[in-house]
Amino acid sequence: MLFEDICELPEYYLTRTEIGIMRENMSEISTCVGPKCSVIEFGSGAGLKTRFLLENLDAPLVYVPVDISGDHLAAVAKEFTRDFPEFEVLPVAADFTRPFPLPKPREMPLRNLVYFPGSTIGNFPPPAALSLLKVMHQEAAQGGALLIGVDLKKDTAVLEQAYNDSAGVTAEFNLNMLNRLNTEFGSDFKLDSFRHKAFYNDAKGRIEMRLVSISNQRVNIAGQAIEFEPGEEIVSEYSYKYALDEFSTLVEQAGFSVQKAWTDSRQWFCILYCSRP
Repeated sequence: MLFEDICELPEYYLTRTEIGIMRENMSEISTCVGPKCSVIEFGSGAGLKTRFLLENLDAPLVYVPVDISGDHLAAVAKEFTRDFPEFEVLPVAADFTRPFPLPKPREMPLRNLVYFPGSTIGNFPPPAALSLLKVMHQEAAQGGALLIGVDLKKDTAVLEQAYNDSAGVTAEFNLNMLNRLNTEFGSDFKLDSFRHKAFYNDAKGRIEMRLVSISNQRVNIAGQAIEFEPGEEIVSEYSYKYALDEFSTLVEQAGFSVQKAWTDSRQWFCILYCSRP
């Protein structure tokens, strides 16, 4: 998958930095979470970070992957049931931006741990991020907790290089959005008529990814014709970056209390453990 390829790029520091923080601080993370928890993962990436977490927690009872895609969820549940027979895997097909009912496990956990790695929270504008954090607060339930990754503000050159890699993989990922529109909605975008653009908007505190038309063209989508002139742009993604105190304030507005924050030596990325009193 293209995103997995992006995670391996030398310019894309986020994944390896987050994994490094986890490896260095896993003992303390496990102590904070405590024994016999339920891990509720929003987005169910089911990659290395999730596996590492589950392998190093103290006797977790349940893993609850939550995803909107039923096919992806079924594959994740099958894989984790096979690889982790010592605890229950109870998938939930749901839009996790809204509250959803949790499945009832055989043995009730001592604590719900909502897990949201990868700085995915940055893809939501701050008001939407706050709304999502409030959903997490509800799903954590009384006495529960949140373990979340967030990308921190840093030098603009570092940020922009991460989204403009020399191999062009991020550009391919961005342009693939047009391919998906063609496949799923019957549009007729010509991928070679657009180019990838990504830059850091310092005033907004976010990376902005865009697709820029390089010619006069007409595109048909959902029965509607749209004219593009050279230089006209489609905004395809935002990725918000936070100062640690900014994100801590957001988490606290959702009802959590920040207990621990672990960063790398360069303070490029942070993992926060937040409790629900």
